[in-house]
Amino acid sequence: MRRGIAPVVGARVRALRFPRSRRIKPLTITPGRRAFQRRVVGRRIEAIDRLGKRIILVLNGSDRVVFEPRMTGLALLTDPPTTEHLRARFELAGAEPSELLLWDRRGLGTLRLLDPDEFAEVTGRIGPDALDLPRGEVRARLGGRRRPIKVALLDQALLAGVGNIYASELLHMARVHPTRPCDALSAREWTAVERALQRVLADAIRYEGSTLNDGTYRTALNEEGGYQNHHRVYGREGRACPRCKGRHTVERIVLAQRATFFCARCQA
Repeated sequence: MRRGIAPVVGARVRALRFPRSRRIKPLTITPGRRAFQRRVVGRRIEAIDRLGKRIILVLNGSDRVVFEPRMTGLALLTDPPTTEHLRARFELAGAEPSELLLWDRRGLGTLRLLDPDEFAEVTGRIGPDALDLPRGEVRARLGGRRRPIKVALLDQALLAGVGNIYASELLHMARVHPTRPCDALSAREWTAVERALQRVLADAIRYEGSTLNDGTYRTALNEEGGYQNHHRVYGREGRACPRCKGRHTVERIVLAQRATFFCARCQA
């Protein structure tokens, strides 16, 4: 998502509009719409950053626009999947494309404008980025906890950037059962988890994310991602485990209210 909207760097925000609809849940916007518009219009986008699962527009003057898409939010450079669920339209000057659109079908996401002090406070509540951790740091942060490993991986205060799909995928690659308590994993298993985490996240970024059957997730150009074609277990309940070669099928359980997929044989 961050890479997809990178072409807007250098553009000036000519106008900012927040379309409204009485039929859908409004996006959480902080501060209010008028204050947001007043502080952003006329500013230049100097960089696009990422903080875990948040997209950040760095404006001249050091303020930051932070978009947390959560489950159904998108950042787009082209026409959105529907006009009804368009939440913010940044009209741009001095770059192509001419618009940056924020879209959210369910209205679960947030959009915040933060000064440097406010941004530092938010940063302090989020764990380090999963792709930036040195060897052994995942175990150091999670290893002493009694929670199931799958649940701990999703805790953004401990480790930022691992989503539900990729937690299931990396645990299958590491051959670790998702319900295993963190403090029960061996040193060898933690090494396997760390290696799988790096590989799965890097592959997911390379293939531009996963578009599931509901079609919600789209790239910045409103196209499907490609990583769903490489899923090992996620969404494959009842189908043959790719490692077991048909000797066992993928199972589905719910952990912390999130669908979790695994192979009971090779992740025993």
